[in-house]
Amino acid sequence: MARLKLQLPSNFLFRTEIPIRIGDINYGGHLGNDAVLSLVHEARLRFLLHLGYTEFDIEGAGIVMTDAIVCYSSEGFYGDVLTVEVGASDFQQTYCDIVFRLTNSATKKEVARVKTGIAFVNRQTRKICALPDAFRSKCEIPSP
Repeated sequence: MARLKLQLPSNFLFRTEIPIRIGDINYGGHLGNDAVLSLVHEARLRFLLHLGYTEFDIEGAGIVMTDAIVCYSSEGFYGDVLTVEVGASDFQQTYCDIVFRLTNSATKKEVARVKTGIAFVNRQTRKICALPDAFRSKCEIPSP
């Protein structure tokens, strides 16, 4: 089977640094796949806070993760600091993708690319709802 390839946006909206913790290391001695999702969850929270939102309130809607793709480029180790770049893409009526590039801050070597599908939900009814236009406006990068 062919490897997945994840295209990233030409520009990212947000950048943060997150150190790899001892609990992020698997029995192979490097960054575990489960930990990558935990790290991008942290980056997504920081991204939303940067925009003035939380996962429970994006213009009145909450979000849930619907899917995830992780594509590894190199290993990460305990003590490495990762630069995590965050962007949004594939805006649809009720969902979008949040995409991430994780790079070793010291070596500049890419560690992973991640895409998480995000659906918008009405927290009272627990039903899928429309993607807020104001969120889309804040996240879309104008074409050059």
